[in-house]
Amino acid sequence: MAINTNRPTSPHLQVYRLPLTGIISITHRMTGVMLSAGLVLFVYVISALAGGGESYDTMQTVMNQWLFKLVVWGFIYALFFHLCHGIRHLIWDTGNSFELETLNRYAMIELAASLVLTLMTFIWGHYGL
Repeated sequence: MAINTNRPTSPHLQVYRLPLTGIISITHRMTGVMLSAGLVLFVYVISALAGGGESYDTMQTVMNQWLFKLVVWGFIYALFFHLCHGIRHLIWDTGNSFELETLNRYAMIELAASLVLTLMTFIWGHYGL
């Protein structure tokens, strides 16, 4: 059987470059999953609070580990990113802002806003401002 080598191959991740809006869309889905998984951590914290002093101390010890601090800040970023993307969807629901230039500009605003909100939360939580 002869193999036809002239036919095109489908693009793969090394060749195909996703547009910014595609990356944002995928990230929105990933942050939704992160928020769902983060709820497990939230339930753990609430149950430790309800469990009394000993379970609260154990939870504090666990949460003071650098890895858990990173997870908490990832959860906070996911929350703000998901919020900003949701606002973008509300704007889309009005039937506006579907031009490519506007889509990319709003995507950059969304990324910047979620990062600024996360940094503001860090500063507020760390310095009590």
